[in-house]
Amino acid sequence: MHKRLKIYGILTSIGVLIVLLQGALVTKTGSGEGCGATWPLCFGEVIPTNPAIETVIEYSHRIVSGLVGVMIIILAIWSWKQLKHVKEVRFMAVASVILIIFQGLLGAGAVVFGQSNAILALHFGISAMSLAAVVLLTILAFEDGKLQKVATKVSTSYKAFFFFVITYCYAVIYTGAYVKHMEATLACAGFPTCNGVLFPGFSGPIGVQFLHRLAGIFLVLVLLILMIWTITRFKKEIVLVWVSVVAFSLIILQMITGISVVFTQNEILTVGLLHALIISVLFSNLCYMAMILLRKSQ
Repeated sequence: MHKRLKIYGILTSIGVLIVLLQGALVTKTGSGEGCGATWPLCFGEVIPTNPAIETVIEYSHRIVSGLVGVMIIILAIWSWKQLKHVKEVRFMAVASVILIIFQGLLGAGAVVFGQSNAILALHFGISAMSLAAVVLLTILAFEDGKLQKVATKVSTSYKAFFFFVITYCYAVIYTGAYVKHMEATLACAGFPTCNGVLFPGFSGPIGVQFLHRLAGIFLVLVLLILMIWTITRFKKEIVLVWVSVVAFSLIILQMITGISVVFTQNEILTVGLLHALIISVLFSNLCYMAMILLRKSQ
């Protein structure tokens, strides 16, 4: 059922992942001004003449973002028509379109008018939300037609803790993006110490990097608590158990890549991109958990 929609949803999800990785590459290579202050063209040209590598990276990101944006709008309309009887579809469809438009406007505004590091960091956060919305639309296409949707019965306190976790996870994503835009990735040498001390303070780039480290460590702890709580109290909710295990596994991988960035001096491109990819997939994973927790159990 909905075979073509499922395939298209998967392709669109992959497309959003590519855009997200391209955005991380733009930030990592400092290619944000690769087309100057012109948008949507590059230095006023449809095809830049003798482009520098920064121009190629930035302009290819714009082109792919535009194509994927169109794919998301098509997915939203298609899902709305085919799955209009599914409760969550309309919200996800509208959210996916709004997010991709807002993401594009933020990117264009950064190029033409310039933006603060705080606003630029938001661009990556919106990308993570956009990925989650597209992934959930795709999951809903796969769910449709089943005798019973995935729904759970858990305690109010568990739900409250989970929604704290997912909100906090988004905040950590933002701090990570802010570190990159502040060019504070290598402000703290070594791990677990920062430049040889346990507490370097919270001022300047060092403070931004140190705060992100603390936030990341606390995220590991709350996801560990979530996993243990799920396994010990709600082990019959198999989907919740697996999602919580996957979430904890992803945050461990995220921590490993983050530490690797420090010890490799951020010179290995794939490590930095993996760091951006894993946290985005983790957020989508948690958004799926949020969706099923908000459903009424049958």
